[in-house]
Amino acid sequence: MTSALVRRLIWLLASSGGLVGAASAAQQVDPLAPLASPPTAVPGPEALRARIREIGRSFDGKAGIAIVNLRDGWEASWNGDTLFPQQSCSKLWVAITAMDAVDKGRISLDDKVTLGRDDLTLFHQPLAAKVLGGGHTTTLNALLFTAITESDNTANDKLMRSIGGPQRVRDMIQNKGLGAIRFYEGERALQSKIAGLIWSQSYSIGDAFYKARSALPMSVRQASFNRYLSDPYDGASPHAIANALARLKKGELLSPSSTSKLLNTMGRTRTGKARVRAALAPGWHWNHKTGTGQVLNGRIGGINDIGLLTAPDGTVYAMALMSIPNKSDGAAQGMMQTVTRAVIAAHQTRVASR
Repeated sequence: MTSALVRRLIWLLASSGGLVGAASAAQQVDPLAPLASPPTAVPGPEALRARIREIGRSFDGKAGIAIVNLRDGWEASWNGDTLFPQQSCSKLWVAITAMDAVDKGRISLDDKVTLGRDDLTLFHQPLAAKVLGGGHTTTLNALLFTAITESDNTANDKLMRSIGGPQRVRDMIQNKGLGAIRFYEGERALQSKIAGLIWSQSYSIGDAFYKARSALPMSVRQASFNRYLSDPYDGASPHAIANALARLKKGELLSPSSTSKLLNTMGRTRTGKARVRAALAPGWHWNHKTGTGQVLNGRIGGINDIGLLTAPDGTVYAMALMSIPNKSDGAAQGMMQTVTRAVIAAHQTRVASR
């Protein structure tokens, strides 16, 4: 038996509860407690920092901005250490946990899994049509790709459970020292709690979740929504996310092959066309993950775009653009475009002055 296979068997035993002591110890970790942020980076160019402050102050709502230049090591930010709702941006941590398990020989992306009705989630889940057609067998690789590029909630939650569950993701965040990044219990538990509901699997079919949510008194919905915005269960700071992205790009989190695979997958993301991507100049590239929250009374519980912005000369900027708009999502998307143009303009000015 190969050492890699032995490691996989031990890992699967632990994940299924076979190693009771280890599992019990892991469950004692507070899933909501953010860890300390990474050390403060060298300040970025003053002109760009001033522009970021201006954009942040003028935003109609609360904006969180963090930009890290991987070549020179500087950072520019606004509300960089404040926790913002991640929403589907948290799918990135599931993907990193999966690739880390591949690197350690615990799983193979070729491993097959079968999804049934009990695996369905809510909101955006293109896989649901295949599952409802009589079940769907696929690979971990396909789940990861669909979770990142299409933000499929069912693909993400099935991948998360297949690699050990939410605690496995929290362990990865802690063990790699990623800082102030929380991870909750998956989409079903998170979205139900935000809405003021307790999850029932019946909510995964059709519009059942929407009907159950609408049946709640508005006072209950508003209180639950406000609690989430004030202390998000999946909260993360832009500073921590941008630094984690920088470390991912530099190969500090995964093996070279796993790093390349994940970054290439992020480069094929289909969501967020009106966010950072709408402001890209010719020759610039954006490998990213988006996140969008529930809406209540015209307010969105988080709208984000996080990723790696690459200039034509190869300079890379890790960016975490997060927000809780007071009114419409268009303002948030416009903010993200404005920040992106500011970063590109600052880079072009620097290149021209060389």
